Amino acid sequence: MLVDSEPTSNRVLAEMLSEFGLPMTPEQSVAAFMGRGWTTVSEHVAREAGRPLPDDFHDRYLQAMFTAFETELAPVPGVTQALDAIALESCVASSGPTEKIHWTLGHTGLLERFTQPTSSAGTGDRRIFSATEVEHGKPAPDLFLHAAATLGWEPAGCAVVEDSRAGVQAALAAGMTPFGYAAVTPAEQLEGARVFTDMAELPALLQPPS
Repeated sequence: MLVDSEPTSNRVLAEMLSEFGLPMTPEQSVAAFMGRGWTTVSEHVAREAGRPLPDDFHDRYLQAMFTAFETELAPVPGVTQALDAIALESCVASSGPTEKIHWTLGHTGLLERFTQPTSSAGTGDRRIFSATEVEHGKPAPDLFLHAAATLGWEPAGCAVVEDSRAGVQAALAAGMTPFGYAAVTPAEQLEGARVFTDMAELPALLQPPS
């Protein structure tokens, strides 16, 4: 939960799906797809529209999304300061494709935080993980377990910061401790997580009990 990309990406997706013939609002797109991978979008459209998306739809969506990101994308408020205050090792495990993860982190000045070697992570890019690397995306635990195994971390000792129901469910299924960022997502949709609404709260929440 680093970059505030969901409002923009879901607005673009809703507009394109509506043009395709499946009317959808940005709010409906967020409810259906937030925190989930592209397979969920494809399956939803095939089921609801009765026909698959064109082969070039995903590429056109990415192009339109990146164009919108140029002027609209920003880090989540307070996340840079929160990262500065957190001494724990960390990684990114996102439902988006690797191209999107690198682009959004790079555009907002956050990429280098996850591409610098650490004592346990080795070379940098192994601290950036995409759901395209595993068989099942969120809410399945595959992505989080894959990231933990790659980095040599025990799942029970991992904290996951999420802003979607699917992400919280994936963290719980992986045996990890979820923290739910509810600045936009209603807290009731993050059931099972330790909920907070301001990134300034996160460093203290991640401190082990004294």
